[in-house]
Amino acid sequence: MVEAGTHLRPDLEVIARQIETGSRVFDIGCGDGQLLSELEAHRNIDARGMEIDAELVERCVARGLSVVQGDANADLADYPDGAFDYAILSQTLQTAERPDRMLDELLRVGRTAFVSFPNFAHWRTRAALMFGGRMPVTRALPVSWYETQNIHHVTVQDFNELLIRKGVKVESRWFFSGENEIGATGANWRAEFALFKLSR
Repeated sequence: MVEAGTHLRPDLEVIARQIETGSRVFDIGCGDGQLLSELEAHRNIDARGMEIDAELVERCVARGLSVVQGDANADLADYPDGAFDYAILSQTLQTAERPDRMLDELLRVGRTAFVSFPNFAHWRTRAALMFGGRMPVTRALPVSWYETQNIHHVTVQDFNELLIRKGVKVESRWFFSGENEIGATGANWRAEFALFKLSR
């Protein structure tokens, strides 16, 4: 259970509720370690993280978290098969050099994977392109095109098709608009971001 008064991003709150007590968890692109900290404090898990930003790694270590600096595009290969019960990739897939290969690595090192990403087919993004003729700046995509780390513009439909092609099993999926969870109907244009729970 996430501690009362603690505010996690909606996808991270869902992940925190799904993780079983005593699990081994690997958060790839863990940022400042907010999710890992919550899981360690309230779920008694073996929590590890990887983050490319040295300043964020330093913050995690200062909080007592087991986080290493690394580039998931290359460094996941150093981890053995099935090393973790859960591998988490939250709001990072779209920054990967090859998201398809990243997905393979997630499901190799973790028995179950959580993947969340901003949905580039959301209606606000479509409207910004159609009526403004410019790359959008929205709640889910808050920086200009020249500042963003997003190099692959994935949609809910794109990701579903990738999962089918790779034979990945979808255990659950959640869709969000702002802070609110929404239903799956029309998620490809209604959802600002999506979360999938996956396994082989």
